[in-house]
Amino acid sequence: MTSTDETSVRGETPARDELPARDELRGKTPYGAPRTHATVRLDVNESPHPLPDWLAGRIAERVGETARGLNRYPDRDAVELREALARHLVRTTGRAVDGTQVWAANGSNEIVQQLLQAFGGPGRTALGFEPSYPVHALAARGTGTRWIAGSRGAGFAIGVPAARAAIAAHRPDVLFVTSPNNPTGTAVPAETVAALYEAAQAAKPCMVVVDEAYAEFSRRPSLVRLTEGRPRLVVTRTMSKAFGAAGLRLGYLAAAPAVVDALRLVRLPYHLSSLTQTVALTLLEHSDVLLAYVDRITGERDRVVRELRAIGYDVTDSDANFVQFGRFEDSRRAWHAFLGHGVLVRDSGVPGRLRACMGTPAENDAFVDAARAVRKERWDAWAR
Repeated sequence: MTSTDETSVRGETPARDELPARDELRGKTPYGAPRTHATVRLDVNESPHPLPDWLAGRIAERVGETARGLNRYPDRDAVELREALARHLVRTTGRAVDGTQVWAANGSNEIVQQLLQAFGGPGRTALGFEPSYPVHALAARGTGTRWIAGSRGAGFAIGVPAARAAIAAHRPDVLFVTSPNNPTGTAVPAETVAALYEAAQAAKPCMVVVDEAYAEFSRRPSLVRLTEGRPRLVVTRTMSKAFGAAGLRLGYLAAAPAVVDALRLVRLPYHLSSLTQTVALTLLEHSDVLLAYVDRITGERDRVVRELRAIGYDVTDSDANFVQFGRFEDSRRAWHAFLGHGVLVRDSGVPGRLRACMGTPAENDAFVDAARAVRKERWDAWAR
């Protein structure tokens, strides 16, 4: 048997766990959905609507103009983009913010990472209420922040008394609240967020991060307005979902200017390319066109929920562009059954549940047909 030292001398590639990685990374697997072939792909919460041809053409023109200056570094603080995002928030949420209260990065995932770099780290803790977005825990692990998994109550809601107790017991440095929640679709009332913010500040100075990646699809108003008068409250958002720009990788936040200043200390130089900034600015100029797709998607969501419930599935109330449904004795077998009908959904790790994002009407019809067939074929064997 070849030892690790012998492997290194020979120049062979060692296994990952033979590398001197941090202990908390050993035995872990990368985050992501399986890239399995399927006719209908409803697994990663993308928009089903491509950009209009005329807008794609306009982007190409603007990118061409920017390309002439690629020998120069981009604006490292993305000032023009942040001001445009601030104007977008004023129009859509009513919260009076300016560019000093907005920060942008490579997707809302990088925003989360930067927040944990600035306010988490070794010797500090982050608390979230699971099931929820796994990247919060992943980013905590990557920054050496201890992750504490709180729980959700009936209907996957955050119960204020239980949440207050968890905050008092663990006294986190960073508290995550996801609304609408991924993977359940559950929205968190503003009064709940306000109560948790107060509880967190009573325990110790604590950053409260509200992840609003799916806010545009919610029946509830954006929680950005809660940042007024709450200097440690941060609301993160993205252009991946409602803007139909998942491939752009542009996330942003609204918070007090001091929070933005803190993130500038940990962001890598020039973390947003000139091309990314140009494309995002172009999309924001035409946000009315892109956000018009939201009503189509939420209409389809509500239709699919009705049809799934009529078939007999238990469907979680959703304020997002996806639905969580079940229940299955074995969600992995159920996932394979849907794949057998040509429909790729997501097994997000919630026991007995699967998740499907909304596609085109035709794709949603195929999903509902598959759900009907799966229930008929497999229900007696492993659905409860």
